Amino acid sequence: MAQKPIVDFGAIKNGLDEVKKPVQVLDENSKVIDKEIFDSFSDDELLNFMEKMVWERALHDQTMNFSRQGRMGFYAPTSGEEASEMGTVLAMENNDYLLPAYRDVPQLIQHGATVTEAYLWSRGHVVGNKFKARSMMPQIIIGAAYVETAGVAMGLKKNNEDAIAFTYTGDGGTSQGDSYEGMNFAGAFQLPALFIVQNNGFAISTPRNKQTAAKTLAQKAVAAGIPSIQVDGMDVLACYAVAKAAREYILAGNGPVMIETLTYRYGAHSSAGDDPKRYRTKEDEEVWIKKDPLVRLRKVLEDKGLWSEEKEDQMVEDYKASFKDAIKEADAVPADKVSDMLQRTFEIPTPEVKKQIEIFRAKESK
Repeated sequence: MAQKPIVDFGAIKNGLDEVKKPVQVLDENSKVIDKEIFDSFSDDELLNFMEKMVWERALHDQTMNFSRQGRMGFYAPTSGEEASEMGTVLAMENNDYLLPAYRDVPQLIQHGATVTEAYLWSRGHVVGNKFKARSMMPQIIIGAAYVETAGVAMGLKKNNEDAIAFTYTGDGGTSQGDSYEGMNFAGAFQLPALFIVQNNGFAISTPRNKQTAAKTLAQKAVAAGIPSIQVDGMDVLACYAVAKAAREYILAGNGPVMIETLTYRYGAHSSAGDDPKRYRTKEDEEVWIKKDPLVRLRKVLEDKGLWSEEKEDQMVEDYKASFKDAIKEADAVPADKVSDMLQRTFEIPTPEVKKQIEIFRAKESK
């Protein structure tokens, strides 16, 4: 007679599929799902959310135009992720420390940097790193901001600051060891850190279902002892409400939190030129276009008599004009010299570096 196995691993695996439905306040048809949370927002707050998302969409569109003109360096498109990005960053305070990834330039600007500084960062100019926002410059290495966040959060805790460190990565970032290491450290020391995963469906061209067998990316925080939740990343109200609740929980001394926002990037992975048509179908995109975060909140505001097409068109025009002014300011900043870069490599230049500084200053003076 076959012996009954001591452990039913199949049952355990099947149990991993039992996950809660993502948090929503507004569904894709602009229907209010959570009336209590919806009613907690004033009309002015609803308008502010909409204005910030329109601002980000306009920033994306105009910056992509600059990129096509050869006036930008690296740029990561954000169209489609406005609710995820604006909803979460607006729930933070100025004294909170932001550790952005390269797709998080809109959050960096909202947290205190200028658009001009963001454009200079894109070009690799040192002035682009001199913003007043309490933030590191955007991290290019996938997942590395999670490790930085753990370190910054440790400093905040040791200094007894009434602030948290918050960071972002994409779904592909959760496949990197850095992400788990950062969360594990933060969990072990119960640090004031908020880890946000913007699950936009693809790590460049690799679909999320080929990256991991985990039912949700939020589950990945459990191994580090961190509570986590999935949120409808196309619903700005849900993103804000959950991020705000997470911040309050963290500041109460309860340790870190991880939020997975289910969102979508309408464009390519970056301005470097990948073609999303090679790894996504038009049908795939149409599903998410129907969930567009701007359309979702726009209908609510129109029904309240607070919004109109004319108002939005004028707003977009004004925003784009300000971005054109910002790129002109960036153009006017003198180019960074090699000798300047060498001068700031060390606080006190080494003898060899001093020689190189002299060599390049001689070349640059001609």
